[in-house]
Amino acid sequence: MKITEGFELTKQALSRPVPAELYAAPTALKRKLKELFGTDEPEAAVRQIIDEVRQRGDTALFDYTLKIDQIKLTSLEVSQKQVETAYQEVKTELVTALKLAADRIRIFHLAQKKSLRSGVTLPGLNQLIRPLEHVGVYAPGGTASYPSTVLMAAIPARVAGVKEVILITPPKADGSVPSLTLAAAKIAGVDRIFSIGGAQAIAALAFGTESIPRVDRICGPGNIFVTLAKKLVYGVVGIDGLQGPSEVLLIADETADPADCAADLLAQSEHDAMASAILLTTSRRLAKQVNREVEHQLKDLPRKIIAAESLASQGIIGVVASIDKMIELANLYAPEHLCLMVDKADTYITRLANAGCIITGKKATVAMGDYIAGPSHVLPTGGTARFSSPLNVIDFLKLTNVINVDESSLKELGQAAQTLARAEGFEAHGRAITKRIEGLR
Repeated sequence: MKITEGFELTKQALSRPVPAELYAAPTALKRKLKELFGTDEPEAAVRQIIDEVRQRGDTALFDYTLKIDQIKLTSLEVSQKQVETAYQEVKTELVTALKLAADRIRIFHLAQKKSLRSGVTLPGLNQLIRPLEHVGVYAPGGTASYPSTVLMAAIPARVAGVKEVILITPPKADGSVPSLTLAAAKIAGVDRIFSIGGAQAIAALAFGTESIPRVDRICGPGNIFVTLAKKLVYGVVGIDGLQGPSEVLLIADETADPADCAADLLAQSEHDAMASAILLTTSRRLAKQVNREVEHQLKDLPRKIIAAESLASQGIIGVVASIDKMIELANLYAPEHLCLMVDKADTYITRLANAGCIITGKKATVAMGDYIAGPSHVLPTGGTARFSSPLNVIDFLKLTNVINVDESSLKELGQAAQTLARAEGFEAHGRAITKRIEGLR
């Protein structure tokens, strides 16, 4: 991993790409896009896919799955019988672990829901809190399965009171969905499951097809095409955010264990080559020890090629003068995961303004939050923790204002309202109020 020394050099190393660079495609992907879509720009290709799905529905879904993934689907929806069969196939220890995780996720979000006020109540004014009716959950798949994402996205929606939760997930090469994903969907209480992935799946959720119903909000992480599709359909439907490559920032002092630090950096880097694993420390000695430990632990890692590429291109160890400087850098970077490996870690939490999730404790590790702690692991990435939040119950609720205009409020407020309306040049607005004032006489 690259080691930088000093605040300014580390700050420069942590600078994020501008928005136009966030969705840049590697050369090999550009060639593939040109071959398939006649353009080497990912966003242009995604626009094509969305337009086709909007116009041709299920037919476009079948065509693009064959064209992009070389998978010939004969149906889209996974039957309840298939779900039950898959559930029985999953090992008991995995089912037990999924249920434990589900319970903890449910408990956390029930507590959050309970903490929300039932609504604003003032004289003549109310605010209603209502759940969304239809939500789409995207769980990555294809070469791997992500049952944890199913739990982390579907359960908060269920707790919020969403009427229908639909799961979309890419099929395997044989067209099926991994049994573990289906088991998680059953445990999470998902209503319907469709084996379709990529930008075409997002388009189907946004506009609806013959098989897949239109939803009110789409949530869940995905690859560059899923993220771009969510970006392009926003406004037609709500989205939870634009999750990019995963990232962790460790803040460590001389009390931190080098092996633990290395383990968490590797845990993040094995996600994909674009994942970011960063360590900030006040100790040059720790920086060197962690670097050696990363090399040691990397040797027998099953996904070591991916992890090594991530660490080579995105990995940073920054040595700065004080914990104050580390906190300043962390707030500027606004990481998805922020892990405090320092003495008296709890005393620094209130100073950390920008992070998707903060992990503390003597045995602090991001992986516990990824699977079992309780809060959703669908978190803001790419610096968006400056202004956005983890997926939670609020994402599945909407507010409706209720205004009651009676004689008393009209007498008290009507004159000022019509004055403001006419000042803005909206005479009809003013007259609407005037007519009601005149009706009081």
